[in-house]
Amino acid sequence: MSELVGYRGPSSDILKKSKVMIGDLIEVATSKTKYNGVLMPRYEYADDLHVVIKLSNGYNIGIDVRNIQAIKRISVGEKPHFTAPPKPLIKPNLPNIAIISTGGTIASRVDYRTGAVHPALSASDLYSAVPELSRYAIIDAEVVSSIFSENMTAEYWKLIALKVAEKVRSGFRGIVVTHGTDTMGYTSAALSFALAEVPVPVVLVGSQRSSDRPSSDAALNLIGAVLVASKAPFSGVYVVMHSGMSDDVLSVHLGTKVRKNHTSRRDAFESINIPPVAYVKGGSIGEVMDGLPPRSDSKDFAARPDFDTRVALIKFHPDFDPEIIDYLTSRGYKGIVLEGTGLGHVGGYCNSQLRLAIEKGVLVAMTSQCIWGRVRMTVYDTGRDLLVMGVLPLEDMLPETALVKMMWALGNTRSVEDAKELMKKNIAGEIGYRSDLERRPAR
Repeated sequence: MSELVGYRGPSSDILKKSKVMIGDLIEVATSKTKYNGVLMPRYEYADDLHVVIKLSNGYNIGIDVRNIQAIKRISVGEKPHFTAPPKPLIKPNLPNIAIISTGGTIASRVDYRTGAVHPALSASDLYSAVPELSRYAIIDAEVVSSIFSENMTAEYWKLIALKVAEKVRSGFRGIVVTHGTDTMGYTSAALSFALAEVPVPVVLVGSQRSSDRPSSDAALNLIGAVLVASKAPFSGVYVVMHSGMSDDVLSVHLGTKVRKNHTSRRDAFESINIPPVAYVKGGSIGEVMDGLPPRSDSKDFAARPDFDTRVALIKFHPDFDPEIIDYLTSRGYKGIVLEGTGLGHVGGYCNSQLRLAIEKGVLVAMTSQCIWGRVRMTVYDTGRDLLVMGVLPLEDMLPETALVKMMWALGNTRSVEDAKELMKKNIAGEIGYRSDLERRPAR
């Protein structure tokens, strides 16, 4: 029997009094009804007034201890265990796909009785957790980091890029990178530049809902990512996630044009200013956008994985303090990406600080806070003044993509002027030279 992990105060007291432990099947009686379920652990910062059980349908519920009249054990909990199903038959003629894990549990094996989760990090684990993968590829799995995505930094981007390049040179047909969703858009942009002209698909994938939830999107997303990596006719860096709330279609997003636009929906990721480049449905890839770079069998590929972290992304707002610009300049920052209003504006009271930063060799560029559309700094005097002083307009580039690209441009050039020219160049589809006046396509 396990300890009462995560319980303290009143919740711990009532469980100890009832002589039950984590993993026990218990009956909880309240003044209105009775609940049967497996007693679940809680995380360390949870409140002390609820007991959590997993019902037979797989959902967890919390019961307020102030409403509990009695708790009794129905059966003693078993020690969490996992029995792997037979390994599926792997066809020897399938393509070899590398799966690189950076953290998270997009594919996990779950003991639904106790709720224990074991990350699936080896090829055997992945086949056990998602046996459908055996239809599409021979999997080689490797862990390069085990971090929450909010802890992702340029150092990890470099590590991932070098590992992908190594896999490409080893002859893998495609690469899948599992990643937490919160900063996946930044990483997809970083890899798009660091792996420019990669000859095979590199597919980032995550899950909005963990594998122990009945509504998890983890397995379908991973299957779709492996399908794209193994069969797509195009190369480059992409994100594969749910296209809608149902479990039938996945969207393939260009790595420099994708953004997480919802905190929890399974279709949180959307392509901005362009439609998804393809869709995955029923085990096939369809509606492929014209003009994507074709895949090739070339193994002669090298990454350009260096990033200069002395770049800041600044969101302009009413009463913005322009001394922030002075501070960044004094701290030796080499680049500033402005997230301006509308067509690309900041208050005129920021001009002197921006002019001084540019005179001191800081690369300053403009994006828009608007999700759809593009900057056009020639329409109003405010924008024209910024252009005259040397602020670089970045067309329809996403602010997050612009930040990453500037870090990469400064990390792979010898001067600010060279980096500025690189910022103007369309490296990985990050710049669209024409914007559709219609809003985003319907879901």
